[in-house]
Amino acid sequence: MATLYDTLGVKKNASADEIKKAYRKLASQYHPDKNPGDAAAEEKFKEVQNAYDVLSDGDKRKEYDTFGGDGRRGARGFDPRNFDFGSGGGGNFTVNDLGDLGDLFGGLFGGRAGRGGRRAQPERGADVEVTVNVSFEDSLRGLETKVPVQVTTACRECGGTGAEPGTSPTICPQCNGRGVVSESQGLFALSEPCPRCRGNGTVVEKPCRHCQGSGRETRTKTYTVKIPAGVKDGTRIRLKGKGEIGAEGGAAGDLLVTTRVQPSKLFQRREADLVVDVPVTYAEAALGATVEVPTPYGDRVSLKVPAGTQEGRQLRIRGHGAPKLKGGGNGDLIARLRVTVPKKLTKKERDALEELQKVSRENPREELFA
Repeated sequence: MATLYDTLGVKKNASADEIKKAYRKLASQYHPDKNPGDAAAEEKFKEVQNAYDVLSDGDKRKEYDTFGGDGRRGARGFDPRNFDFGSGGGGNFTVNDLGDLGDLFGGLFGGRAGRGGRRAQPERGADVEVTVNVSFEDSLRGLETKVPVQVTTACRECGGTGAEPGTSPTICPQCNGRGVVSESQGLFALSEPCPRCRGNGTVVEKPCRHCQGSGRETRTKTYTVKIPAGVKDGTRIRLKGKGEIGAEGGAAGDLLVTTRVQPSKLFQRREADLVVDVPVTYAEAALGATVEVPTPYGDRVSLKVPAGTQEGRQLRIRGHGAPKLKGGGNGDLIARLRVTVPKKLTKKERDALEELQKVSRENPREELFA
């Protein structure tokens, strides 16, 4: 004769976690909701439930291991289909010990009602995402801007109750405010959310005309958003509680503001550093010079170009970059030198360059033939 361990498909020395895991798998497989009208599955489901109820309880399991299968508590041994829930037969507990089936399976099958008739649980509202366009200059300075957002909020007329102003929701007559109704399933009582009040425990007899009883409305709200200095393209700013309202009294979601920073004509961004191309003449690069470099804040700084500077060399100007979002000052301004070649030459310039070419000792292509 099959034992309770056989019913769950575990060994006699199985741990509590192994028993629970096996039970959840079988209960999900044979649950009546997944097998409507299947009598065999329903019978198997009851066997699995009975087995788990005994083996998950330390005292009951010990009593079953001692008396359930050796004949000392009745010649039949212990069969979940003949188990005596009052006396003898290998168990010493009652149907009431099983409790409400919804309480046992609520977490497993997503039920919202359990022992004592728990109502629908609060649910957090959804987040709302918007995009804000920011100029390059404002991304460095920071600014405050107003953002229109379309959100679902509590109805202004009924305050979110769904009932016409001057009236209130009433206790649901079908479930008496419990939010659940129970249906007898032999030894068990299967609980489910009340179909009339949908698990709320209350009903609206006279719905609000403004929101048709939903308690919600969609409208445009305007929020002032502070854009911190140093934001980059794609920076996300979170405003707590400014999203959709929650269900059943749950917390509101958040407003997520994503910045889209317009590119600059002069500066390129590298995290907190800014790169600017600075043209220099051949003479300045060869002889060295001091040149002026623009900053993104409208002023200028002097930069010393060393003699013999090559095309593309990058010189760092400390502290003149973008603000760091997490603090710690500003990044750096990086001057990337570009050696320019004149398109037209005066006679004096040509004469000077020709003279330079005569005395030049450098062969820039020497390495090509090394």
